[in-house]
Formats: sequence, structure tokens, C-alpha cells
Amino acid sequence: MERVRSLLASKTPVKWLFYGDSITHGALHTFGQRDYTQLFTERVRYEMGRCNDLILNSAISGNSTEHLLSGFDWRAGEFRPHAAFLMIGMNDCSTTRTPRIDPDAFRKNLNQLADRFAAMNTVTVLQTTCPILPGGAPDREGTLPLYMEIIRQVARERTLPLIDHYAWWQQQADRHYYWMSNTFHPNGFGHLAFAHYLFRELGIFDAASRTCRLFQP
Repeated sequence: MERVRSLLASKTPVKWLFYGDSITHGALHTFGQRDYTQLFTERVRYEMGRCNDLILNSAISGNSTEHLLSGFDWRAGEFRPHAAFLMIGMNDCSTTRTPRIDPDAFRKNLNQLADRFAAMNTVTVLQTTCPILPGGAPDREGTLPLYMEIIRQVARERTLPLIDHYAWWQQQADRHYYWMSNTFHPNGFGHLAFAHYLFRELGIFDAASRTCRLFQP
């Protein structure tokens, strides 16, 4: 994580990339509120005065690790970011997806993504996603914890920074329903939870800032 924090403290502009599926895409389920990538933009480019930094979001709804690999050149490589926040797995874990992305394939794809970022000297920040509300997604509910554990394992094996949203959300179980638009898409409050935890892990949470003071149930 120190390499990411050093980028936030650097005097030169930084390119930040967010890469993933619908949860990072932030479409529809925020109902007009800012998603977590937009909150990161406000915190970094305005509140922290890093106005020359570029924050790019090339996540697409419905994506899996296979989509991220096939679209890599245009959606990631084109920008040669200094840091890439990768949140993926909610679609990969589906047992009804055709073709199925089993745990071994998911692990392989994650490593390939990390390899491709490393080849550009981009630091990959792996992120777990939010838990699923019970009973609403039987094709994913039983498998998602395993896929999140694979993300943790890849982070450990490669000594990559990890933002473990999933584990933190599990500790906030009494607030989970307030943060969700549906079974596995966070609403605006859920994106605020993502953003605040991301800020804390990066060492840029400041209770005096407007973004960090936004109301969260």
C-alpha cells in the first residue's frame, strides 16, 4: 500500500484507473448519487488539491475477468495508469454463467490481469466487492466467498495492495440493507461506504472534509 500512498503524496500528476463490473461502473443503482469512483475524484482532485490527476473509470456492467482481459488494451493499456483499482468477481462467481468461470480460471485471469498491469509498471490494487443480501441470488450467494478469498490469496502471493471491502462490510451487517439497491448492487450509501473505507485504507480519510462528512446510515 505504501507505493499507492507515495503516489498520493507525489508532486507530479497521477493517472488512476478503476476497472471492473457494474458495481464499479456505478450505473443505475446509485439513482443519481455519486459512485465510489466519483467520490474518490472529489476527494483527490478537489479536496486534496491534486487537480492535474486523472481518474478514469472503464468498468462495464456485466463484466467478468474474461471481459477485462479481452478489452484490456483499449480500456486499460491505452491509458498506462500509475495505479489500477481492480474490483471484480460478482459475475465470475455465477454458477449459471455460460461459459462458467470456475475458481481456477478466476485465479488465472486475476494473475494475467496483474501481469499485464505490471508490464506497464502500474501498481494493481485488488479489491473485494460487497456481500450479497441473503436469498436473492442463489447462483452466486454460495460461491462469492470463495472468489473473494481467491482475491486475497492472489494479493498475498503477489504482495499486491488489497482493499478488503467484503470483510469490512461483513462487520457492518446491521447496516448492509441500507447500503443496497438490490441483492448485489450497492446504492448511493453503499458507494459511500466503499469510498470511506477506501479513503481509510489509503490514509486519506479526513473527518473535516466534506466528502468524508457525507451522511451514511
